[in-house]
Amino acid sequence: MTAIQHGARLEGATHLDHLGVIRASGEDAAKFLHGQLTQDFALLDHGHARLCAHLSNKGRMLASFVAFRRGDADVLLVCSRDLLPAALARLSRFVLRAKVKLEDASAALQLYGLAGSAAAALLPPQGSAWDKHDAGDASVVQLYPACGQARALWLAPVGTPAPAGAALAHEDWLWSEVRSGVATLSVPVVEAFVPQMLNYESVGGVNFKKGCYPGQEVVARSQFRGTLKRRAFVAHAAGDVAVGAEVFAASDPEQPCGTVVQAAPAPGGGVDAIVSIQLSAAQSALQAGGAALELLPLPYALLEDI
Repeated sequence: MTAIQHGARLEGATHLDHLGVIRASGEDAAKFLHGQLTQDFALLDHGHARLCAHLSNKGRMLASFVAFRRGDADVLLVCSRDLLPAALARLSRFVLRAKVKLEDASAALQLYGLAGSAAAALLPPQGSAWDKHDAGDASVVQLYPACGQARALWLAPVGTPAPAGAALAHEDWLWSEVRSGVATLSVPVVEAFVPQMLNYESVGGVNFKKGCYPGQEVVARSQFRGTLKRRAFVAHAAGDVAVGAEVFAASDPEQPCGTVVQAAPAPGGGVDAIVSIQLSAAQSALQAGGAALELLPLPYALLEDI
């Protein structure tokens, strides 16, 4: 199946009930997040969002977020709903004397994914990923495209009229997330990766010029000392594969060479997945959960120089 055939189904709007929202409010909200996450929040304006991660001291990803301002003292962190409670509890332990309140705001807000013309209608013609603007009560964040189709994240208070657009099947949105190549962390793969293992430095998820945050030393060492041995790839499997499943190379069927990060049914059958694998195995025959994996071209370039 060609990319055009895939993309033909990627059109409309769907409610994203698999995502949740942490609200950081107070005069120190941005300053607090700046010291905890992999991105620069000190310079975050109202026209941009941030892809970012919260790391352990060993540099392993505990959560990933799409973050943006809803007010001068109000920052929202969108993440996988299954890891939100633990992420909120971990971040809250570091608040100490900072003038910031962290809370689960999921019940007060609604999230939609927009694709194709539904997204394009609310995005500026020359915009790029992580641009953000407000449309009435809604905030719209431009995401990485999937198979050439525009995509956006739409967020507004509960009760706001839903965005215009045909009904998009939720499973097709999940597939578009995979085909965008930008991974969203979920519970089965918590603490499995440093950000570069998911290509976060290439899709705007890491800022190497900001101050300290937990795990920064590991991230910097991986980037600048050439120690990174794993990368994320998009792959297709004819059979079912599950998030967290180990990936094996035919050259060494006893020792796993990677992990399935994210997976969704493909419109043409089978499953598409984001897999993080050892670079040395990228040219080998691969399988996960008994299903053969075919690596597909990454939809973006990897940064060779920061």
